[in-house]
Amino acid sequence: MDCIFCKILSGEIPSKKVYEDETVCAFYDVDPQAPVHVLIIPKEHIPSAAAITPENSAVVAHIFEVIAKLSKELGLTEGFRVVNNCGDIAGQTVKHLHFHLMGGREFTWPAG
Repeated sequence: MDCIFCKILSGEIPSKKVYEDETVCAFYDVDPQAPVHVLIIPKEHIPSAAAITPENSAVVAHIFEVIAKLSKELGLTEGFRVVNNCGDIAGQTVKHLHFHLMGGREFTWPAG
């Protein structure tokens, strides 16, 4: 499989991890869009949010539990943004389900 996130999980590509358990991994984005920009991914290769099923959906709940934990640990007490891009038209560049946890600055809507 030619998935950059799977290669990060296998250790083939280095990353700066901030959290890992048996289900998910979180690491700093190499092209941060905010002072804090962490990616949280399932260890199971799920191509996108469109591929979530009753059989694999529990990982999404766990990812949001990890987001809540990390937001506190990373000092995002004033707020943060969680982003998921699904499909090419939405800007998904890596076809492995992932959520961006961003904070440390004020955001605008919808861009920025």
